[in-house]
Amino acid sequence: MKKEIKVIAFDADDTLWINEPYFQEAEKQFCALLGNYLPQEEISKELFQTEMKNLSLYGYGAKGFLLCMIETANRVSENKVSSNVISEIIEMGQDLLQKPIELLKGVPETLENLKDDFQLIVATKGDLLDQERKLKNSGIEHYFHHIEIMSEKKTADYQKLLSHLNCLPENFLMLGNSVKSDILPILELGANAGHIPYHVTWTHEQQEQTIKNERFVQLKSIDEILNYLPQWN
Repeated sequence: MKKEIKVIAFDADDTLWINEPYFQEAEKQFCALLGNYLPQEEISKELFQTEMKNLSLYGYGAKGFLLCMIETANRVSENKVSSNVISEIIEMGQDLLQKPIELLKGVPETLENLKDDFQLIVATKGDLLDQERKLKNSGIEHYFHHIEIMSEKKTADYQKLLSHLNCLPENFLMLGNSVKSDILPILELGANAGHIPYHVTWTHEQQEQTIKNERFVQLKSIDEILNYLPQWN
C-alpha cells in the first residue's frame, strides 16, 4: 500500500454503530405479521424484491424500507391487508428511525487516536435526516472534518468526494464493512481501503470475493487500523 495517507473516511452504519440488526428484527416482525398470506421466508423474498425495485426511487434507509414494507403487504395480501396492520407497519418504521445509537467496540478510542494526525470524515449512504440524527446522537460527530451522506457509493461518487476534498487517491483511506460499497470502488480509484467485517450484512451488500491488492487490508476490528498506519506513513 502506498504511503502518505492524509484522509481517513469511515462508513457509518455497522462500521461506527449498530444498524443492520435493527432492520433484520423489523423484517422478522413484518414477516410474522403477514404470515397468514405467505410463509415468512416467502414474505422476506417479496420484501427484498420490492426494495430492489424501488432502490433508485427511495434510496437507502428506514423511510424507504417502510414504504417497501407497505407496498409488499398490499401486494402479497392482494390489497386485503387491514388498516390496523398498516398502522403496525408504520410504527415499525418509526421505531427504526428512533433507535438509540450504540457505537461499536473501539470506535471512540480509535477516533481519538487518529484525530490529531489525519483528517477524519464520514462517507456513508442513507437518508439525509436519519443519518444526520444518528451522527448528532452518536457523541462522535466532533471528530469529523467533513460528513458526506451519499445516495450511492460507486466509483464516480467517490471520485466526486475526492475532488471536493482536494485529495489524491493515494492519500485517501476508506474503512467500512461492505466489500461492495466501501472497498471495491475505492480500489478501482487507486485509493486505499480497509475492510472491517460485521456479523450481519444486508443481502444487497453481500459479496464474496478474495481481494489481492497492495492498497487493501483486512481488519478484524476498527482499532486494528492503528497497527497498520505506522507502517504506511
